[in-house]
Amino acid sequence: MDNFWLNELFKAVVLYGSAYFLGLWVIKHGIRVNYTRKIFHFILFFFPLFLADHLPFQASTTTTLLSGAIFLFSIGTFIYPLRSRSSFLSTAYAAIDRPEDRPFTLLWVSTQVVATYLVIVLMVVWLAHYGKQPLIYIAVLVAGIGDGLAEPVGVRFGKRKYRVKALFTDRCYTRSFEGSACVFLSAILATFILRQHLNEVQFLLTLGIVPITMTLAEALSPHTWDGPFLYLIGGISIVGVLELSTMVPHA
Repeated sequence: MDNFWLNELFKAVVLYGSAYFLGLWVIKHGIRVNYTRKIFHFILFFFPLFLADHLPFQASTTTTLLSGAIFLFSIGTFIYPLRSRSSFLSTAYAAIDRPEDRPFTLLWVSTQVVATYLVIVLMVVWLAHYGKQPLIYIAVLVAGIGDGLAEPVGVRFGKRKYRVKALFTDRCYTRSFEGSACVFLSAILATFILRQHLNEVQFLLTLGIVPITMTLAEALSPHTWDGPFLYLIGGISIVGVLELSTMVPHA
């Protein structure tokens, strides 16, 4: 557990440090929050992978839940009573506070974190029944890379828009087919990366099913709440592939 706590310490330093400097970009240079928010997303996705190579520890349901609780606490430090008294926190918060999300920014982020961690634990336990826990990384890669690219690609290149609802409000938001294409392509890439954990039939079924279902999950999920839906639908799709493969002779 020593390495686990070191991991959490370094992640906290990077979380606050990167958010602060990205927030300065927004405040001082007028960079769109849509971009800084996704840069922050990629930092939070790739830095733990870097730490996993240099400070490895035995992951478990306990460490996953602990990590989620610590991250949720970190997000909680951005509540208005605290950030209004701290220029550091208010600057860091500017990196993720899209104007169109106010006043729900923290509510959506925090509830998505809770739901995502619960879904990940459920999916890992479910895949463990098949001895296929590594396949959760298909959903991880899609949520980390595909969903991470979807918004900036949509903002910069999106021409074909569609509308989605959000939680706790009747307000509508737009997504783009160009952004959704990032999810689809990342699911194909993730399937090839995890190919060693699939037999031939499972590989073909995954290519035929998972990219489509995860793209639909991202497209139809509530605004800012695509993470839990990507993991849930991705996990269910993978389990469906494993079940379908048992019906194919010699699969």
